[in-house]
Amino acid sequence: MKQKTRNTGTRVIDGNGYDIVLAPDNLAVLRALARQRFADERTYRLRLQGERLSLIQGFEELLALESIAVNPFPYQIKTARTALRRFRGRGLLCDEVGLGKTIEAGLVLKEYLLRGLVRKVLILTPPALVEQWREEMASKFLLTDFVTNEDPRFRALGPQAWSTFDRIIASLATARRAEHRRAIEKVQFDMVIVDEAHHLKNRATASWKLVNALQKKYILMLTATPVQNNLDELHNLITVLKPGQLKTRREFKRRFVVRGDPRLPKNRGELRALLADVMVRNTRSQVSIHLPRRRAHTIRLQLTPPERALYDEVSAFVRETLRTVEGTGGRRRKGLNRFTLQILQREIGSSAMAVRPTLEKLAASDNLPAEQRATLARLAEQASQIDRLAKTEALLKLLAASNEKAIIFTHFLATLDYLEEQMRAAGYDLVVYRGELTPAQKNEAIARFEREAQFLLSTEAAGEGRNLQFCRRMINYDLPWNPMRIEQRVGRIHRIGQEREVEIFNLSAEDTIEDYILNILDRKINMFELVIGEMDMILGNLADERDFEEIVLDIWTRARSKEDVAAEMERLGEELVRARQSYLETKAYDEALFGQDFGVE
Repeated sequence: MKQKTRNTGTRVIDGNGYDIVLAPDNLAVLRALARQRFADERTYRLRLQGERLSLIQGFEELLALESIAVNPFPYQIKTARTALRRFRGRGLLCDEVGLGKTIEAGLVLKEYLLRGLVRKVLILTPPALVEQWREEMASKFLLTDFVTNEDPRFRALGPQAWSTFDRIIASLATARRAEHRRAIEKVQFDMVIVDEAHHLKNRATASWKLVNALQKKYILMLTATPVQNNLDELHNLITVLKPGQLKTRREFKRRFVVRGDPRLPKNRGELRALLADVMVRNTRSQVSIHLPRRRAHTIRLQLTPPERALYDEVSAFVRETLRTVEGTGGRRRKGLNRFTLQILQREIGSSAMAVRPTLEKLAASDNLPAEQRATLARLAEQASQIDRLAKTEALLKLLAASNEKAIIFTHFLATLDYLEEQMRAAGYDLVVYRGELTPAQKNEAIARFEREAQFLLSTEAAGEGRNLQFCRRMINYDLPWNPMRIEQRVGRIHRIGQEREVEIFNLSAEDTIEDYILNILDRKINMFELVIGEMDMILGNLADERDFEEIVLDIWTRARSKEDVAAEMERLGEELVRARQSYLETKAYDEALFGQDFGVE
């Protein structure tokens, strides 16, 4: 082989007489090979990935698919491509409830991150979904460095936190507060994701003004119900994404809204074409997603006399103390706060074992008056004397009635430990799943449950990011006050891939907060028959914007009798009924407006 070096490259004539011209860089490679100078494996892999990235000009091939821990459905991949290619990162994702808008948004975000097009990210959600988003980003997309507005390190920095951290998940309610809004509007975000974006339907609200004013390169807005009352709401949402896409507000009304009826569109073809540049909406019928039926069973029981006495006395202490705390307007620097009292009430709803450590810890606190400490010490002693639980006996009877696998959920570790002891003593083969397990231990626990163990005994940790469709039975030993947490538990087994009817068993002790919550959620709105995701839509229609847990705690603590509790919970139940009806009307309106015109092919 002869070679001759030129400025334009290296000309090589091989043994077959072919002329080959090599670029100067290729000559350097040949010389390095001749000297046996090789890069280490890590450098080689990085270079290989870099070369591959340089070859990918568009978004037809998604790099993110090889860097996530979830298998998206074809329609989700197509939706992500649509958002990247057609929408250029500014779009409205309006899939029906339960079809995985979070997965689609996560795919788009991960793709931009891998390509180096995005660094600073802000995800805005309702307060109840902040932690769920963090869990989804970590477990499904391996994005573990998000901070939330509730993290101590975030709160310690105050408004400065918005510019300090690169990846933030925050509640819209927190972000729109005046002191935070001023700081946020100064930050240049590469990507903003807004969940439940129908909260931006009114341009006069602080939420709309905040998101509209954000400095943002890309923005995705997620909602199953983009229009709730009239077409002006649609114009408001699209204006945040692409100002001018639907013309000015006056021009939009003139060209696309029937005079005298703000809910009825005209010139539908032209409007559809404009919306197609910013909006995608998949429906169940389009993507052929069908889930088996699920049935809920409530097992109501009476606490044992010692349990009843402890429950009533702890509840009375919580009521009395919380009234005192609320009476000071939250200005007290010492003593019990609302959060601690809520924990006490939730723990006693689980078991005496769960509440005892907290009672003992508080009784030993120098921060509390001597009278309170004495009461807490007495209650702790009462709890220590209880060794028989009515719910545990009911659980063991339920387990003995079937040989099928089942997941048993409890919120508190002390209850978990007690149940493990009782179930092992009864001879059951079970796996225990706790949040503090390492990732490898968690994977092994799930694998053993699938292979051989009959029961999975778990805290909320198994309600986060785990798909357990091989199991069709779930038992709620205790019940979260937050309906979204209940729905999250159900979603572990009643999800795409489940082929059998799902059964949910709720253990409920009479005259407890959990009993009242279960009663209104099940009896009033048939929560356990709703599509996963619909509960949040219903709660979003409540006039009271506080967390559901806060509403329930107020009802419980302000009531002077059981009759008061029953009456107020009934009233809350009626509000839920109206909220569900409002959601169903909105859903029907959106279906009439958009139909199947905006699904991906």
